[in-house]
Amino acid sequence: MTKQKADTQLSKWSLEELFPAGQPDAVDTALAKADKKINAFEKHRAELDARMAQDQFMEIIRELEDITKGLHRLGGFADLWFAEDTQNQKAQTLMARIDQFAAEVTNRVMFFSLWWKSLEDEDARRLKENAGDYTYWLEEMRHLKPYTLSEAEEKVINIKDVTGSGALINLYDAYTNRYEFDLTIDGEQRSVTRGELATYVRKSDPAIRASAYQEMYSVYGNDGPILGMMYQTRVRDWKNELIGLRGYQNPIAARNLHNDIPDQVVDTLLEVCRSNSGIFQRYFALKAKALGMKKLRRYDIYAPVSKSERKFSFGRAVELVMDSFNQFDPSFAAMVDKVLSERHVDSEVRKGKRSGAFCATITPELTPWVLVNYQGEASDVATLAHELGHAIHSLLASQHSVFTQHACLPLAETASTFGEMILIDHLMEEEQDQAVKKDLLFRQADDAYATIMRQAYFALFEKEAHALTSQGAAVDELCGAYMENLADQFGTALDIADEFKWEWVSIPHIYHVPFYVYAYAFGQLLVLSLYKRYKQEGSAFKPEYINILSIGGSKPPVSILSQAGIDVYKPSFWQGGFEVINSLIGQLEEIQ
Repeated sequence: MTKQKADTQLSKWSLEELFPAGQPDAVDTALAKADKKINAFEKHRAELDARMAQDQFMEIIRELEDITKGLHRLGGFADLWFAEDTQNQKAQTLMARIDQFAAEVTNRVMFFSLWWKSLEDEDARRLKENAGDYTYWLEEMRHLKPYTLSEAEEKVINIKDVTGSGALINLYDAYTNRYEFDLTIDGEQRSVTRGELATYVRKSDPAIRASAYQEMYSVYGNDGPILGMMYQTRVRDWKNELIGLRGYQNPIAARNLHNDIPDQVVDTLLEVCRSNSGIFQRYFALKAKALGMKKLRRYDIYAPVSKSERKFSFGRAVELVMDSFNQFDPSFAAMVDKVLSERHVDSEVRKGKRSGAFCATITPELTPWVLVNYQGEASDVATLAHELGHAIHSLLASQHSVFTQHACLPLAETASTFGEMILIDHLMEEEQDQAVKKDLLFRQADDAYATIMRQAYFALFEKEAHALTSQGAAVDELCGAYMENLADQFGTALDIADEFKWEWVSIPHIYHVPFYVYAYAFGQLLVLSLYKRYKQEGSAFKPEYINILSIGGSKPPVSILSQAGIDVYKPSFWQGGFEVINSLIGQLEEIQ
């Protein structure tokens, strides 16, 4: 692709590299081409044999990889087009069409994975002996053997999901991303998107913070019973398939196996988080004092401690991210420049655009796409660094196959969170105003809360919500359970208004990817450990860290971390991350 100047203005991304806008038949052509390849692949069914030659086995895998890349390209285009405007009916229609096609393709090529899982261990060992980069992917498939159904049953599930849980999630997105929120600012009533609304919860005016939260959960609460029913349907579908049909012991176990993280490790992580809730309760008491309040309300947890309303232009944000990444390693800044230059960032705020932020890796050969809703706050600069960190992770692992490029969810946050910490360090060095420096330290603690404790308690709520739903609980009972979850999390450190009972229906992750959220706590505590080593070891740390990122998803996550001297089975490892946070809060207590 021709080198372009890095895009430092708020803009919409370009999807031309996926499917050129000037070629309306490009998707139809790609679908026809994919169908032809699948027809050829289906002929391998008769060739599959435990005694087949390794060369023949590898050729079949490479054909499947080629088909998978084509599907990722089609699905990625549909998803990104929909994300840029969730109200675009053509994008909605295409996404539904691609989802249907992908389910049909999965059914047509499924015979290979079912055959592979059915082999005796010795036969499987022989065939994967020289599989190279595909080895871990092949091993991961066999981990699922006890939970795999017959071919006919698997096909029914795939087709069912297109018009079942998959359609429900798309409906939730389309439904909630059309919401508009009304706020009165400086005597003027404004209609804002959720992304815009989120900036007001970090404003210095306590009345604005309260009204922003009240408006958010008033809008979500108006539809709360419907959104809650959507969630319960998703939960029942999860239970029916994964526990009832496949035989997982409990709902979260399915996610753990998909992540290849042992149940024991996840249980230990969540228990250590819960046992350390007092650290953040202490922090919120400290923050109340800094804000001149007797006690924080839930509205106030992200309040700035100084009244600075400093804004960062998008160009300045890019400059700060580039400079901070360049100080760590020039190759990181070069990769950020690549993403921007290829116009793979959608940064502007638009009605209908998906809220939040994400990084999408389509295939190893394609530079990832990044979506943010940039509004000039310091938190938006950090979000940009976070998502571009994801892109760096993907680019460093781009030498792997489409099956092994992606790190599992808990390790997928390693580069993103590390990138945020690099940025904050850079801002602290550059900033001359002590009040702003103090605010940055408080923001670090705020972000640690949001990424660790908040997400861990979301996961704890999910576990309870799945159990309650299976017992026939109503939506109101889930709201009650969520308020109890908040009470356990905050203790007596905060006052929590009743409208927060609807917060859970506003969290897309628990609909999209059940139990995804513990990955954030896992990743943040892991990064605190890694970053502490970086500050101690300096440049000597970089090769090991870059190696972790470059492995992508080509090795078991516990093995990757073990090679770096990290034992995730031990509570002491996770406690080490909280000790770093405790130290940060100690710094804040000293400067009060």
